Amino acid sequence: MVDSERGRRRKYCKRSCRQRAYEQRTLVEGTSIPEDALILSPAEAQDLGDRMFLLRCAAEDLSTAISERADQESLGDLAAELLRLAQEAERLR
Repeated sequence: MVDSERGRRRKYCKRSCRQRAYEQRTLVEGTSIPEDALILSPAEAQDLGDRMFLLRCAAEDLSTAISERADQESLGDLAAELLRLAQEAERLR
């Protein structure tokens, strides 16, 4: 057994992540905000909304192309763009 496999599993990847979690918990302490809430600034919320809109548009484009029987290359390009936008949308900055 390797030393890193002994004991409790790490909850945080590094000390700075543990510190950010502590700061988050203390910020919401005594409020009605749930401890596991994700708090976004107005700019972050707008950016997330914009990324979701682009993702929906790409999905609609792919759906339209499928219904219009687009060629495989076009469908592949649209699917690749949809995947790229989905990966970008899932990241919180």
